[in-house]
Amino acid sequence: MENKTSQEHVHVLIIGSGPAGYTAAIYAARANLKPVLYQGIQPGGQLTITTEVENYPGYPEGIQGPEMMVDFEKQASRMGADIRYGMATAVDFSSQPYKVEIDEEKTITADAIIIATGASAKWLGLPSEQRLNGSGVSACAVCDGFFFRGKEAAIVGAGDTAAEEALYLSKICSNVHMLVRRHEMRASKVMQDRVLKTSNIMVYWNTETLEVTGENKVDGVRILNTQTKEEKTIPVSAFFVAIGHQPNSGIFASKLEMDDQGYIKTVPGSTRTSVEGVFACGDVQDKIYRQAVTAAGSGCMAALDAERYLSAKGH
Repeated sequence: MENKTSQEHVHVLIIGSGPAGYTAAIYAARANLKPVLYQGIQPGGQLTITTEVENYPGYPEGIQGPEMMVDFEKQASRMGADIRYGMATAVDFSSQPYKVEIDEEKTITADAIIIATGASAKWLGLPSEQRLNGSGVSACAVCDGFFFRGKEAAIVGAGDTAAEEALYLSKICSNVHMLVRRHEMRASKVMQDRVLKTSNIMVYWNTETLEVTGENKVDGVRILNTQTKEEKTIPVSAFFVAIGHQPNSGIFASKLEMDDQGYIKTVPGSTRTSVEGVFACGDVQDKIYRQAVTAAGSGCMAALDAERYLSAKGH
């Protein structure tokens, strides 16, 4: 990464602005670390494409995802965090202070870096899926299943997450239609057995989703059996996509240790990465829980870890 003409040094740089990034900013600002936070391509993160959030503690009436992220941002600002619009486009962790390129035009050097770039749900890529996203189409059954209590739902996917979410939905929805692309699931044997033994989960093998139907909200899903070539529409009120998540960690490839899916590895019980002074929190390093509340908790941990690191360094 060559030096850009415009350069600035900051004490703590936070990359990303979901619950993890903003919580890290709140804690870092209160510790007088003068954090600078860059919001990235999707300020507020995945919660900005969620409608109602009912499972975050402290909001007895529930709250809209985007509104909640505005609250997080305001709180971080009030504590003194410097919140900026812009995206990290390259990093250099080969020597300290570490360098981060913003929008391919400015270089920020930092004594400590907190990565909170999150993850993105993988989608099927159907126009109808995007059009009805938030109106019955969701990539998180644990977040949104509750709204379809007693109704019919479809879920697409064949891995452990899809099986887990189908089982979760089976306790809430009247029937769950599980759409599996191949003639078998990728899920572990124990998860497959649970799904197949659950009376209100119907598994459709060799099935491709053609379209999610409905004007302003989901009313069905049109499917194709790839073997018999038979098309049919199943009436459902919700359509869940459970084909995995992609951590937003591309720019850190080869700079930090990651697992085979691209999630940044952290030392268990901490947010420390394989590079000293670089911390990771939220969904970019958590593929298990992926909830706003756990992301916020790990954002707090990252700020505390960064504070301890800097004070040990005498910064």
